[in-house]
Amino acid sequence: MKYLYILQQALVWIIIVFWLYQLIISACALIKFKEKPLLKNKKHKFMAIIPAHNEEAVVGNLIDSLKEQDYPKELFDIYVIADNCNDDTKKIAEDKGAIVYVRTDPTKKTKGYAMQWFLSQMIEKDADYDAFCVFDADNVVDKNFLNAMNKKLCQGEQVVQGYRDIKNPTDSWISAGYAIFYWTMNRFYHLARYNLGLSPLINGTGFMVDFNLVKKTGWNTITLTEDIEFSLKNIAKGRKLGWATDAIVYDEQPVKFKQSWTQRSRWTVGHLQCMKYYTNDLAKGVIENRTLMNFDGLLYILGIPMMIITFLLIGVNTVLYMSHGMSTYEFIRNYVMYFFSTFIIPILTAIFIMIVDKRKIKPMLKGLILFPVFMASWIVINIKCMIRPNTTWEKIEHKKDVKIKDIN
Repeated sequence: MKYLYILQQALVWIIIVFWLYQLIISACALIKFKEKPLLKNKKHKFMAIIPAHNEEAVVGNLIDSLKEQDYPKELFDIYVIADNCNDDTKKIAEDKGAIVYVRTDPTKKTKGYAMQWFLSQMIEKDADYDAFCVFDADNVVDKNFLNAMNKKLCQGEQVVQGYRDIKNPTDSWISAGYAIFYWTMNRFYHLARYNLGLSPLINGTGFMVDFNLVKKTGWNTITLTEDIEFSLKNIAKGRKLGWATDAIVYDEQPVKFKQSWTQRSRWTVGHLQCMKYYTNDLAKGVIENRTLMNFDGLLYILGIPMMIITFLLIGVNTVLYMSHGMSTYEFIRNYVMYFFSTFIIPILTAIFIMIVDKRKIKPMLKGLILFPVFMASWIVINIKCMIRPNTTWEKIEHKKDVKIKDIN
């Protein structure tokens, strides 16, 4: 019993220290720091890259929004990678004025492979671009996106994540759950870390990369979450990623639970793959660079292990209670604290963020009430993927016909 109690206390302090650290970092999202100075004054030339697999329903709206950028038209080109398509994606993209590259390789379907295939050709021909931005085909983009990213390049940033907003937050409680999750991440993860001089993460779409950064190695990702993988590879090398609140991209999210389960399962498997391949590199980065930025990157990859530690603590508390090593009051209190921190605090946090960001709460009420269910299902997904991971890429259908003018 003595050793079980020692284990319990150790687990409690690991969890307290981990979340206290996260709370302190997140609070820095509420502090406005001085803008970084411009190191040069230049209008850079961009590639807008759109990997697309059977996206005829939405890709045209994205291309239209990119063509409406408040940026010199001669300084950016729009490329669509028609990746294993058997619909009219290629025709629609060409009709809209995009440059289309057709890729056919049914054995390698992920966006990471498509990016590597395309960028290797751009590198080989030494294409005349300073940077590239990557978008999912279902996105629409704010007209200031390229201006905001150009400013970041002028400030010396090499990899920058834009603000990922949602174009269908009120379609269902599922899409609302995604919206709340991303709004929380945008402010309390990405912005907070950027303010502190730590590193945000690339978040799937709406990001910019200095072209010179990939000329030696190409894109070169192998996991199901190429965005997180690319982020962690850079952080392990001591390179900070940037954040641009005013580079806004609107993303379509699933409205059905089955689609959401498939997508989040892919993300979890990708996270587990990144743990497998990059935990050692991140740990070495902490030792070699000795920065809080590297340590913070290592903590990110330990998110799922922290979930396991939390469940282990619940199990230890249960054994202690059944062995009469814990009173009924203490046992119930511990479960109530877990329930409150896991399912109630996220709702309160979401409401706070919506107030700060001046978003309407009433249309999101159903999503707010069911947000704990959304997050609880993610816990189940994590457990399922640890037991039986599925590394097969599965497409998420995008059908929401929303133009940028509809959002604005």
